[in-house]
Amino acid sequence: MAGLSRRRLIGAGLAATGTALVAGGSAGPRPTTLPATVVTPVAGPPAGPTPSASPPPALPTLDRPVFTLEEYRRLVPGPPFPANAVALTIDDGPHPMWTPKVLRLLDRYHVPALFCLIGNQVLGHETVAKDIVAAGHHVANHTWSHPAKIAGYVPDRVQQEVDRAQDKIYDTTGKLPTIFRSPGGAVSPAVFAAAAKSRMVPINWTNDPRDWTRPGTRSITDRMLAANPGQILLCHDGGGDRAQTCAALATVIPALQARGYQFVAL
Repeated sequence: MAGLSRRRLIGAGLAATGTALVAGGSAGPRPTTLPATVVTPVAGPPAGPTPSASPPPALPTLDRPVFTLEEYRRLVPGPPFPANAVALTIDDGPHPMWTPKVLRLLDRYHVPALFCLIGNQVLGHETVAKDIVAAGHHVANHTWSHPAKIAGYVPDRVQQEVDRAQDKIYDTTGKLPTIFRSPGGAVSPAVFAAAAKSRMVPINWTNDPRDWTRPGTRSITDRMLAANPGQILLCHDGGGDRAQTCAALATVIPALQARGYQFVAL
């Protein structure tokens, strides 16, 4: 795992690009507000406690997910991303074998990433989820059970998938996700509404090497090396044997850095 100095290095890089979107906090009831970088500031609260105050309204419901860093920045205020930036996102964990391998690789190259966590994978692997956050990475909500047909679910069932994962991730890591990724990128009005109600930005990706199909290390590597600045890259640390993914990332990360690309974490 990353040492303290390495965590500070990653943290400094994230602050420089304005992408630190998740708020820290101790375990307990998950908050209903997000950092000021995500929510447009409003007038200050009235003096004194407001125990009966209603939760803040949901974010506006979108009709499409975010695919690029430029689109993300239009929705989430902050400094512009560097012109050579790419974002690495890693889905379907945490996994007791593959997530630690990915973390060691990211630590070696000082790369921050966004881990899209499945709630029922956090269950039983709480230590691994905590290790992700301790290493300075960000976490997103990837539903409770990763239902492939979520786009066909009724709204209440979609909301349950989102809320249950949100609670588990927050209770385990102390971090409240501000980003939602639907399984397989599947979307529907109910999916967008659930993300908005939970005050999360729905994101997909620009570069998909389809590593989850295990097409071979060379195939994954070639597809990821085709990435361009401004793209959101997709990989997986859960859902099966990820040896090919780890091997590909060991080539892709230093190769993209050698081109001058800068990794940022959403």
